[in-house]
Parts: sequence; C-alpha cells; structure tokens
Amino acid sequence: MFCKIFSTLSKCDEQVTEMDFTECYGDTVSSVAAAARSGCRIRVKRLIQGGCSVDCRDNRGWNALHEAAAAGSKECVQEILSAVGGSSSRGRRAYVNSLTHEGESACYLAAQRGHLAVVRLLLKAHANINQLTNDLSCPLYAAVDNGHKDVVKLLVSKGAEVNRTHTASCWTCLHQAVYKGHSEIVRILVNVCNLEAVDDHMISPLFVAAQYGQKKCLQILINAGANVNTQAADLATPLLIASQEGHQACVELLLEHGADPNKACSHEWPQLPIHAAAEFGHISVLRRLIEVTDRRCDCSDGSVSPLYVAVHNHQSMELLLKEGYSPDAQDCSETLGLRSPLSLALCHTSDKPCSDSVKLLLAAGAALSEKDWVYALATDRTDLLELILEYRWIPRLETGTMDCSNHRGRVVLKLQELRGMLCVAQSQVRFAHCWLPVLLRAGLEPSLLLQPHLLEQADSEVVNYLLEFVNWSTLSPPLKRVLDQRRAEKTWEPHTHFDLIPRLSHICRLQLRQILGPDLLMRTNVVQQLPVPDPLQGFLKFSDISEPLCISSPPSPVLNRIQRHQSTHQHRHVL
Repeated sequence: MFCKIFSTLSKCDEQVTEMDFTECYGDTVSSVAAAARSGCRIRVKRLIQGGCSVDCRDNRGWNALHEAAAAGSKECVQEILSAVGGSSSRGRRAYVNSLTHEGESACYLAAQRGHLAVVRLLLKAHANINQLTNDLSCPLYAAVDNGHKDVVKLLVSKGAEVNRTHTASCWTCLHQAVYKGHSEIVRILVNVCNLEAVDDHMISPLFVAAQYGQKKCLQILINAGANVNTQAADLATPLLIASQEGHQACVELLLEHGADPNKACSHEWPQLPIHAAAEFGHISVLRRLIEVTDRRCDCSDGSVSPLYVAVHNHQSMELLLKEGYSPDAQDCSETLGLRSPLSLALCHTSDKPCSDSVKLLLAAGAALSEKDWVYALATDRTDLLELILEYRWIPRLETGTMDCSNHRGRVVLKLQELRGMLCVAQSQVRFAHCWLPVLLRAGLEPSLLLQPHLLEQADSEVVNYLLEFVNWSTLSPPLKRVLDQRRAEKTWEPHTHFDLIPRLSHICRLQLRQILGPDLLMRTNVVQQLPVPDPLQGFLKFSDISEPLCISSPPSPVLNRIQRHQSTHQHRHVL
C-alpha cells in the first residue's frame, strides 16, 4: 500500500514540474511605446514615420502617450501629439484622454510623477483635468498625494475641482495633503478648498492634522479659519484625538486657539480629552489638560472621573491622585456599569498596571464596597486580599465599638468597609481555608467570625483553626449547640484538647492579645520588644497553630463570583 501511495505522489510531482508558471501576460508594449518609455524622441519620430501606430496597447492598457507622460519626456509627448494632429479634433481629444485599464489618463500619470512640463503640455491638448481613475483618484489628488507642489499649483490655476471627494473614505485633496504633511501644498489649497469638508466619518482636514500630529498643517488651517472645535460623527474633537495620540504640540496649539477641553466627545458617556490622555498614558499631555479641565468631572453626578480610564495606566493614575482627584470619584453604575475606579481595578488585578493602580487607590484611601470584597474573598487565591490588607489596617474591637480613626498614620478600614468584608466572608465559607489565616494574621478579632453560619458550613480544619484563636471553653450556648450537632453528625472532627480546659499559656496569650490589640500583636514587632524568651515570642503570635490546607484551583470568572455572592448572600449582623 505504501508503495502505491509513493508512486502516485511521484507522478503528481512530475506533472507539477511540467506546468508553466511564467507570468500570464508578457511585456506587450509596442515599439513606439518602448521608445517613449526610454525618452528617445528621435526613435519615436522614426517609428511613427515608418508607420508604427501610437495607439497600440499593452496588457495594462497603456499606449505610447501613457509611456511618454509617465516617463516625463516632454519631447516624446510632443512627437506623439503631433502624430495625431491630423485627426479630427474629437479624435485627438479622445486619444489624449484615453485611459489605461486602471482608468489612468496620461495627464494623471504625469501629475502623479510630478512632470510639470508634460502636464502643462497635455492640458493645452485638452486633457480632462478632472478625469477620475477606477479608484476615484484624479490628477490633482495624485499630485497632492505625492507632494508635487508645482503641479498642484498649475492644476488649481487651471480650474481643477478642489472639493471633490476621493477614495472610499471620501477624503478631499485637502484631507490627503494634511495627512501626508505636505504643508506647502496645504498652504495652496486652503485658499481654494472648503476648510470644513468632511469624510464619511464627519472628519475635517483640521481633525486629520490633529490626529496625525501634523503641527505645521494644523497651524495653516487654524490661520485660515478652520474650526478647532469641529466634531466627528462620534463627537470626537481635534483636541480629543490629539490627546489620545499624544501629540503635545498639537494639543498646545489647539488650546491656544480656543479648543474647548470640556466639550463632551462621545455619544455613550461624557468623555473629555483628559480621559483620552489618561487612558493612553500621555503624561505631559495629561498634565496640561489637568490645568484647563473643569474639576466637575472628578466627582459630579453625570460625569466620569478620568481615574476610571487611568486604571490601566498607573502613571496616569499616580498623577491624577497627586493632583487631588478623588480616589472614590463618582458612582458610574448607570453610565459605565462601574461603582468606583477601585472596583474596576480589582476586576483586572492579574494585569500589572491594574495591580499598581489598586495600590495607588488603596493608599489614597479609596473606599471598599461589599462587592469589592468579593474579588478578594470569593477565590482560593490570597494575593489580592493580602494586597488590600497591606494598605488597610483592620480596626480593633474596644468595649463593643470599633475604633475606625487613623491608627499611627495608617489608613484604617471604616466600619462600613469592615461590615462588608465580614458579610462577604460569611457568604464565602467554602474559601475560608484561604482567607481565614490571612485575616487573622492581619489582626481581625476572631470573635467577629464566630457565627453559627460559619461553624455550620466550614470544613473541619477551618473550624479547628478558628477555635485555636479563642477560649473555646467560653463559647456561647448557641455556638456550642452547633458544634455538638456537627460532632454528632461526624461532620466535624475536633482537636482532642478542645474537650479540655485551655492551658494557662493559651489563656495568657489571649489576655495579652486583648491588652495589646490583635492588630498590634499580629502585624507589628511589639512582641519582640517584650522581655520574654525568643521561643515564646512565636507562641504569643499564634505561630504554633497550623493553617488549614489551601488547595489552589483555577479561579472562576469575577462576574460569576459576584453573581453567586449576590444570589446566596444574606445580611448577617456580624458587628
């Protein structure tokens, strides 16, 4: 079987090698056209006198006049035009305006290549100055595109249509001149063109100049009276697009001439140029726009703080916070579906800039909502929770109230934030083996978690770990009943010493923690300053207690976690 297949493949290879893969069309240019291409007037003249046709076409549809015009040979063009001089006026004009297969006239080919003398000669021979090619170009557009200023000037002076649209996007010659940065040609066209001509996206030439950083062209258009506050179909302004692209010189120029930094630039939400600069991290532009943008966008209802779009660029975030923008901004749930910049940053903490933005927002005092805690607690990863607790100090429980004032210069969780964290923790018991050790190491009072729901739902290791941080002999009767029931159902396997009275050493460290406060005991080196032996220091910080085994698994999507929390969550009075 293998031999048969190999034999068949060999025959196929032989057939392929016999096929002719040369070009489909050879060079079919006529002898006159070939001479015109080389610019040899004498040879062109001899061939014509010998009876050779000047109208033979090659596979592109080019004749001798096309070749002479493209080569820029004025003399050859003159000889060829003289050869058709005996024809009728209509026939001569038809020949001068004959088109290639691409719809290119001799005048177009000469203008495209900047052959001024040839263009002038063809215009005298009644070449159609506005003839369109198959792709909607024309002699003027071709000259503009390639930067041939003198040809442009000639065509404009001869009455070329300057405001016609070209290309599939409906650009005018002025659009193209600005895009290419041909400032001298722009200087010619602004005197004859419609400065406010727009393409199919309602983009004007001035908008193009701002978008592509063509400062000279932008200056010429502004001086000619073009509108600096023109808006595209999506309401984008030149200032917005220049800010988005980071063209600082254009931003400065636009602002100097009255560009409005507070004009809404989107149908969907009140986007401003400052948002574009912040999102793309153009810091120098952002710094300039901060000076001129109305601060109402920071916190006002119906506006959107630039902090929202700066989440993916921590440099922008850092600058905005330094300049006094509120880390909480405004609630944009209705506008963007986002409660705060911190909520957005927490959604994308796997991205390095977003992680940096989380740090900046937490350090600036951004408030954590209940939904925000879901990102940190409804997962078997602890990195985000540890990051939050690095910048937030858990307040201590003192005489039944929570002290939420700043603790030694640290940003302390507010009472509402702590309540939100505990509510989410109670609803995410299945992840308690991960978040419980982190919270207790951060100084959370364990009694705040000693709730019937947690003791009922948590696995055996989690319950044992939590009980090691309290005096298990003094639990309330309802909690003891929960544990007794679980023991009877064999869903909880307690440590053997839970049946005994706690050792004096354990009672002493509980008392010490109550005196110092769990926050200081667990998060500072206060224990190291006590006159006790080194081995005892670890004991006082509960380092002898083994943490429950935390098994990692792929994290579920953030949205799924939030929806699951909302569907199962019940507000529990945990404080």
